[in-house]
Amino acid sequence: MTDQISSLWVKKTDLPNSEWRDSPVPALVEGQILLEVEKYALTANNITYAAVGDGFGYWNFFPTGEADWGIVPVWGFARVVASEHDDIAVGERVYGYLPMATHLLVAPGNVAESGFVDTAPHRQGLAIIYNQYQRLGTDTGSGEAERALYQPLFTTSFLIEDMMRQSEWFGAEAVLLTSASSKTALGLALVSKNLSPEIRRIGLTSSGNAGFVESTGLYDEVRTYEDLANANADEKIVSVDFAGNSSVLSQIHAHWGTSLQFSSLVGATHFSERAGAGDLKGPEPVLFFAPTAAETLIKEIGPVEFRSRVDAQFAAFVAAVAGHLSVENLAGQKALQDAYLEMLANRVAPSRGLICAFG
Repeated sequence: MTDQISSLWVKKTDLPNSEWRDSPVPALVEGQILLEVEKYALTANNITYAAVGDGFGYWNFFPTGEADWGIVPVWGFARVVASEHDDIAVGERVYGYLPMATHLLVAPGNVAESGFVDTAPHRQGLAIIYNQYQRLGTDTGSGEAERALYQPLFTTSFLIEDMMRQSEWFGAEAVLLTSASSKTALGLALVSKNLSPEIRRIGLTSSGNAGFVESTGLYDEVRTYEDLANANADEKIVSVDFAGNSSVLSQIHAHWGTSLQFSSLVGATHFSERAGAGDLKGPEPVLFFAPTAAETLIKEIGPVEFRSRVDAQFAAFVAAVAGHLSVENLAGQKALQDAYLEMLANRVAPSRGLICAFG
């Protein structure tokens, strides 16, 4: 086992400013385990974590000890390489919320056959959905790349559709999705198609991604940002903004005006364009925070039913995008840092699914 942990540190106020730093592996005390990160997915979702990190506490999960620097959270798989916990053995694998780092020290609590919660003091008070780890036994399973790439994003997609449907889509006839090529938007399009087929799905994307978005067959209509002005402004719509581009948001509100029934802010794919949009026509945008929505729905229907509903739609999503999204494996610190910078600059083609490993 190594005696060093390597982590990619990011300057919180200057996200492209990143560097690998090493720190000694801490001595384990009773009840702790050390995870070695095997692989993780890198998506636009991780850029959102960084872009809104201070506002939602994302930097608090894996603190660096230096206020100006943080470690970006990711979703992936890890193996127990040291254990001082009686119920968790070396060699076990887990799936969950991880740092862009080679290792993570965890204090498992509420240990069950299916998983555990990290009870480390610094993670208390943070959203429970991020503190849970699923136990996987010792073997590598099938479909792990798809799970890491899509499942965290897809759960958000599922929850948005559920919120809209429970609100009867605010009286709208269609849903407009910005950043329509993003995996979270594709997921929302799929769930809406399955569970709310009466709602038209309009995908808004760049001219370079329009062909890809159309090829998925998940949207009834695809428009480019340049063609937004030609959309039917009389159609009652709800807007789900995944891009975080204030200029696009302003155009949507100006174009639809009173026909815009509800405006939801979800992601920040274009982190450099998140400046305030100023006064907007129509309804005030409402921020959607998936962890809160998940906790509310789980309390309403129970964790077993929640997982069952999400899993059913997730299986349909994986099947729907199988021919459109590819898995690309990256390894080594330079490749992983380069991939982070590419994703940050919005230069990763939507058809690419990046799985990152350290060796």
